[in-house]
Amino acid sequence: MAMRKLTMMVIFVSILFGDLLGPTAAAEPCSGYKFSTGKSFVACKDLPVLNSTLHWNYYPSSGTVDIAFRQTATTTSTWAAWAINPTSHGMVGAQALVAFQQSDGTMLAYSSPIQSYATLLRKGELSFPVFNISAASSNINSFFEITIFATIQLPGNSTLVNHLWQQGPLLQGDVLGMHPLTGDHVKSFGSLDFASGKIETSSGGGDFSKKATIKKVHGIINGISWGLLMPIGAMVARYVKVFEVANPAWFYIHVTCQCSAYLIGVVGWGTGVWLGAKSSGIQYKAHKCIGITLFCLATLQVLVGRFLRPKKDHKCRIFWNMFHYAVGYGTIVLSIINVYKGLHILQPGKAWRDAYTFTLASLGCIAAVMEVFTWTLVYKKNKLAKVQTVEEENKVETDEEANKAEIVEESIPTSSGEV
Repeated sequence: MAMRKLTMMVIFVSILFGDLLGPTAAAEPCSGYKFSTGKSFVACKDLPVLNSTLHWNYYPSSGTVDIAFRQTATTTSTWAAWAINPTSHGMVGAQALVAFQQSDGTMLAYSSPIQSYATLLRKGELSFPVFNISAASSNINSFFEITIFATIQLPGNSTLVNHLWQQGPLLQGDVLGMHPLTGDHVKSFGSLDFASGKIETSSGGGDFSKKATIKKVHGIINGISWGLLMPIGAMVARYVKVFEVANPAWFYIHVTCQCSAYLIGVVGWGTGVWLGAKSSGIQYKAHKCIGITLFCLATLQVLVGRFLRPKKDHKCRIFWNMFHYAVGYGTIVLSIINVYKGLHILQPGKAWRDAYTFTLASLGCIAAVMEVFTWTLVYKKNKLAKVQTVEEENKVETDEEANKAEIVEESIPTSSGEV
């Protein structure tokens, strides 16, 4: 019994002094990684995505944790961030530590509270205390590496936290660009227990992944409807109708393209409304306002075109045509502008922007060729019609002169020739 009491006393004293004098190890020490700054950490975990590793020392007595977040296989044109979200599993509400190499070659590290999906990662105070924020960089095996150091007062003194990590492009002028919304960039978050060292990732990307998927669907649907079908429908109405053999087929093709674009566009507009409702902090005001304007203009165009279109010989037809052309071409111009704004927001990759630009340029080249051809055809038709008109007028004049000659001839009295 005495031996048992002695053993318990030794264990208690060991735990007490370990708490007071140094950090407790939550997991096996990392496999020999040595920091160039000379700092050391007793626990670390390789995070599942984005070539990231988290090192830490947890101090139970103070409820603090020293962290070193490393991101390898990156470049000098990339920013790195690691965050704790005390309120949810997603991005909004996260309290981030951000670092990047400035244009002068020095490293900058700071704290940034994330209040919306449209965050620019500006400097700001976090919702919990954080101390000694710094950053270091190194080149390992020809790859650039960023490390963020900090001491954090754990929110609510809880060792279990929701954490997330990210990387994105560094633009000219040390401006932080938006990170991609695909692949590992929507899987880089989960839960972490600093005491046990247990890390769990959120399967499927959670709510953020769902929103990212709907954003992609929103972009594809609207790019096809407003960005492609609408211009094609307008081109059919302008260039195909000059061919007599295409009448009235061009009209039905035009109506089919525009109605399809409108119906698909309404679905895309609806996804935009849903995304706006689910992201109250979103700040894409220009994209949102243009989208609402497009929906209103297209709806007005459909209603006026369907129910208020006068007959061709009606005196008001010219005013209806002016309205129809103005609203139609205005909608197309705004559609193209908003597609590019959407591409800027989504950042799906250069290939998507280039593909849309190439498609648009191809349609523009076709339109230019057809414009020249149409004007040439119209000119020839008008010239032919003018020649036919002149011929008809000459024929009428000839007939009139012949008629006059006959009348004069009939009016001259004839002599009998008798004596």
